Amino acid sequence: MNYTLNQLRIFLKIVEKQSITKASEELHLTQPAVSIQLKNFQNQFPIPLTEVVGRQLFITDFGNEIAVIAKRILKEVEGINYKLLTYQGELAGRLKVSVVSTGKYVIPYFLSGFMRENAGVDLVMDVTNKSRVVESLEENQVDFALVSVLPAHLNLNKIGLMKNILHLVGNPKYFEKVKLGKKSFAKDTPLIFREKGSATRAAMENYLTEKSIAVGKKIELTSNEAVKQAVIAGLGCSIMPLIGVNNELERGDLKIIPQKHLPITTTWNLVWLRNKKLSPVASALLDYIDAKKEEIINSNFQWIQRY
Repeated sequence: MNYTLNQLRIFLKIVEKQSITKASEELHLTQPAVSIQLKNFQNQFPIPLTEVVGRQLFITDFGNEIAVIAKRILKEVEGINYKLLTYQGELAGRLKVSVVSTGKYVIPYFLSGFMRENAGVDLVMDVTNKSRVVESLEENQVDFALVSVLPAHLNLNKIGLMKNILHLVGNPKYFEKVKLGKKSFAKDTPLIFREKGSATRAAMENYLTEKSIAVGKKIELTSNEAVKQAVIAGLGCSIMPLIGVNNELERGDLKIIPQKHLPITTTWNLVWLRNKKLSPVASALLDYIDAKKEEIINSNFQWIQRY
């Protein structure tokens, strides 16, 4: 056996993506380069690691067992590298964060300075919907999660980062005035929702329910960006986080449509399991945020005050 760490990494990515093409894209390698490394790795085993049925790549049972071992090997190698940096006096390790999709406009600003100061820290950030974020917390897959609505069934610690403000927005060319009310809401004005499981959708539905607002036409889309583009195109209006539409408001592509009892205000919270033993890297991040939070907000989010 004479396989390399690079071959292990490539094989693991192929197993994860179930596709040579997708693996090559994520690894920023050409498809032929990935195929050659897979072939060289396979040549060291008398039992197939993969098989192709039709045009679909499948991982064999043996291949899946090798992938489990490969993952363990690479984790140990990573641990050696972090241990070396630690002995050299550097903060080193992996930081895993799960972020609800709109949080991608927030969390990078609270991480960038920390990452610049600590070259030995690797960041893994998963941007997804609230359901997946809560699942990653429940399964202890991450150090931290960024949410605007706390999952009530989990015992969590939290740090409030900043306000999350949601307004009704529309393209002024199509929706200069919209009235959300029990009787006066225009039935020919579609209201655009995020998918079920989204915290933005939950906040929007809670508002509509509390104010007894009946929705006429309803459109459901699966990302904040998709909702934004749909509103710009004139498909309808939506209640959206201000943090994600700043540029569009500045350009005049979108306009805040004032409504009674709006905006909705929640808080962006960095959360972690209360009984979790935080790594030195995770603890250092909390210290950094505690010291720098106000400076980060003042430097990057003062524009919110204009609205």
